[in-house]
Amino acid sequence: MPLTIDDLRPNEGARKESRRLGRGHGSGRGKTAGRGTKGQNSRSGGGVRPGFEGGQLPIQQRMPYKRGFKNIWRTQWETVNVSQLAELDVDGVITPDVLVEAGLVRSTRFPVKILGVGELESSITVQAHGFSKGAKAIIENAGGSVEVLERKDEWTSARPRTRRHQLNRELKALRVGKVDGPTRAEAVAQLEGKEA
Repeated sequence: MPLTIDDLRPNEGARKESRRLGRGHGSGRGKTAGRGTKGQNSRSGGGVRPGFEGGQLPIQQRMPYKRGFKNIWRTQWETVNVSQLAELDVDGVITPDVLVEAGLVRSTRFPVKILGVGELESSITVQAHGFSKGAKAIIENAGGSVEVLERKDEWTSARPRTRRHQLNRELKALRVGKVDGPTRAEAVAQLEGKEA
């Protein structure tokens, strides 16, 4: 018998029935249906918009200079344009170390990305941690090649705030406390042995 659309069912537990409100005292959500007694939020269509402070001048208007946020886990990239590579007088492969010596990037502490601004006439081989689509096309069309380096900088993943956070992440990776995992003391000893 062929499978039809009405034979399909969601996985067990994938769908949860919504709570039925106002169906008598025995349901636990009768009478006021969990909305409390009277007031704006008990009415149909009630409630206020996010940021509303009852008519008081809201904080986003009292302090209009407080905008956005600073992402402390942001990856700091060193960017170099193709036009800057064209000006380099280098024999051989252009690596992040070569870019540091040329003064195009600050240090090898940060990952390097090549951007596709400018033109390139000579064929070069470039090693970097990232390439834009435009930069890759320009370099390859000029007869050159690109090599993507593996990132090993501290921004490869979200950095733990302290050594304790780092330790907890490493312990979690070792499945501490799981059925087939080591105890916390064994895992700590194992990690300390690696560091030594």
